[in-house]
Amino acid sequence: MSSTSTLLAGSAVQGTFDELGPTLADTTFVVVDLETTGGSPATSAITEIGAVKVRGGVELGEFQTLVNPHAHIPGFISVLTGITDAMVAEAPAIGQVLPSFLEFARGSVLVAHNARFDVGFLRAAAERSGLDWPAFRVLDTVHLARQLVPRDEAPNHKLATLAALFSSRTTPDHRALHDAKATVDVLHELVGRVGNQGVHTLDELLTFTSRVSPAQRRKRHLAEGLPSRPGVYVFKDAQGRPLYVGTSQDIRSRVRSYFTASERRTRMAEMVAIAESVTPIVCGTRLEAQVRELRLIASHQPRYNRRSRHPDRGVWIKLTDEPFPRLSLVRQVRDDGATYSGPYSSRLSAEAAVAAVHDAVPLRQCTPRLSLRPRSTACALAEMGRCGAPCTGAQSVDDYAAVAGRVRDMLEGDCRAVVGALHARMADLSGEDRFEEAGVVRDRLLALVRGAGKAQRLAPLRTTPELVAARRAPGGGWEVVCIRHGRLAGTVVTPPGADPMPHVEALRASAEHVPTPTVGHHGAATAEETELLLRWLESDGVRLVALDGSWSCPVHGAQREHARLEPLVAAATDPGFDAWPTRGATSHGHDRPGGRSPASPTRVGS
Repeated sequence: MSSTSTLLAGSAVQGTFDELGPTLADTTFVVVDLETTGGSPATSAITEIGAVKVRGGVELGEFQTLVNPHAHIPGFISVLTGITDAMVAEAPAIGQVLPSFLEFARGSVLVAHNARFDVGFLRAAAERSGLDWPAFRVLDTVHLARQLVPRDEAPNHKLATLAALFSSRTTPDHRALHDAKATVDVLHELVGRVGNQGVHTLDELLTFTSRVSPAQRRKRHLAEGLPSRPGVYVFKDAQGRPLYVGTSQDIRSRVRSYFTASERRTRMAEMVAIAESVTPIVCGTRLEAQVRELRLIASHQPRYNRRSRHPDRGVWIKLTDEPFPRLSLVRQVRDDGATYSGPYSSRLSAEAAVAAVHDAVPLRQCTPRLSLRPRSTACALAEMGRCGAPCTGAQSVDDYAAVAGRVRDMLEGDCRAVVGALHARMADLSGEDRFEEAGVVRDRLLALVRGAGKAQRLAPLRTTPELVAARRAPGGGWEVVCIRHGRLAGTVVTPPGADPMPHVEALRASAEHVPTPTVGHHGAATAEETELLLRWLESDGVRLVALDGSWSCPVHGAQREHARLEPLVAAATDPGFDAWPTRGATSHGHDRPGGRSPASPTRVGS
């Protein structure tokens, strides 16, 4: 197998030593300057190119030529640069010059003072000439100077000002080669200044900014030796306690970014200051890395991770198991005969969903457990017709069971009665111009179908003993996943060109044993992990390979209503709901995972 086949092993994988990149002393720079007929590459042309190639402070070569722009050079440009129409009349065109310059600069880092201007003209010229622009790395000495030369040292960061400040051997005079030589001296002075701040490699120089503290930059050695492979990385403190867990397609590159200007989160700078080591965990697939991340965060609750730290804090809607059931919000699912739906992401969304049910169904809202012998007087809700008053004996157990049955159907997979009643309620309110109240009902309905739809999509996967699926891997072969009771039990990437079935069978034999959950649809993993697996299963190109059990969603489930309702709510600006069905809106058709029918077990290689 090309990767680990299960998630049981938790040991880190140490990659080979890989430095942060070439040192500045080993980097070849080509410092370039242009003269042009104007300020925009779309309407102006190049009249002169000057460039100097340097490495380790030593000049390796020069490039200089006038260029015929095949256009008139404005008088003020001629005054500024000294280049006239007569001077460029016999000069080569840019299409003749550019190939020679690109060869001169091949394999180097382009440097310019205000690089956006010079490189922009060169790229535009290459495009017009039908030439491919090489993937040059570019360094802008203006940007670097702004980080290193304060205003009390120089009034501005123009080339002439910096050349005078640094006692350049060449005075810039708006001729390309002279300005390029002056920029070389400015570059060397700026490189010397960043060297005093611990910047010694090209990658560090290109990402240098004064926003990165020296202490943060000194921690860049933590990225040394990390593998450039997908997986999980764990920042740890001096005692080995996890501080932060993340995932990346390239562990080394991502960890390096924490020591550069690309990382702007204040709490991450604080975390880096505390961190003493980074542990990489190489994973065969992105899905495996994401699952490992969730489990590590839930297990260690690193202080600098904000999400997924408390998967047990989800809120469940519970329809109690008693003669006169009621709805309640709970944190745990128990094996008590009750009907559960969830988890909801927040208590607020769960409360809105419960309110939607109460808007549609005359379910009792009082909290005491009612006996079969009536002992109370009717409450205000009963007088309003929103409760059958079972507490007074006005409603029998059987009559109330029919009411509770509509709620149970809604939670378990048939939302037609409840959703239809809510649509009718919205239509009545909007017909009476009570748009704000109709909007409240709409928002409650959305919370209900969003949460119930999610629960109904997750429930089949939680109850499935085993599901094996695969999709083509980017580098060839197949990415195969084994899921048991909503938990990732194992994953493998098969070699390109090989028969995948022996690897599939080996995965099924070696994958984690996941016992059947003892509590209904609660599953063997967190809801977040199961939802992550479900999104992968619903992604394009996934094939179902083997299935033990059944995997489907209810035909009249809340997911279809949610899929229809969400975009309408997002787009709605008129509280009158003109674009909405008004009465009797129901879900029709088959509602299966991802809107597709579960495939029969299929040979992956077919």
